[in-house]
Amino acid sequence: MVQKRSYKQYSKEFKEEAVALIRDQSYSVAEASKSLGVASNMLYRWKKINKSNCRQVRKQWDGLLLTLAIRRRCAKMVSVNLVVFMSLLEC
Repeated sequence: MVQKRSYKQYSKEFKEEAVALIRDQSYSVAEASKSLGVASNMLYRWKKINKSNCRQVRKQWDGLLLTLAIRRRCAKMVSVNLVVFMSLLEC
């Protein structure tokens, strides 16, 4: 009978802290790998995933800012149109 291979699973928080060591505290991947007891290829993968997640969040944030800017412009246009309309009524 062949025994199933078990894989170590790391929490999301652990992965984020490991990437933060590399990104924020200027550890090399090799140094972080050795101090955490994690294979360096795992750290590279987590770093790549973290970077793509940051891009997605940035895109969503940019979209939200664009939506808010459009709404603000529309509100200004409506208020200008109301002023023009009211001035026409007074004539």
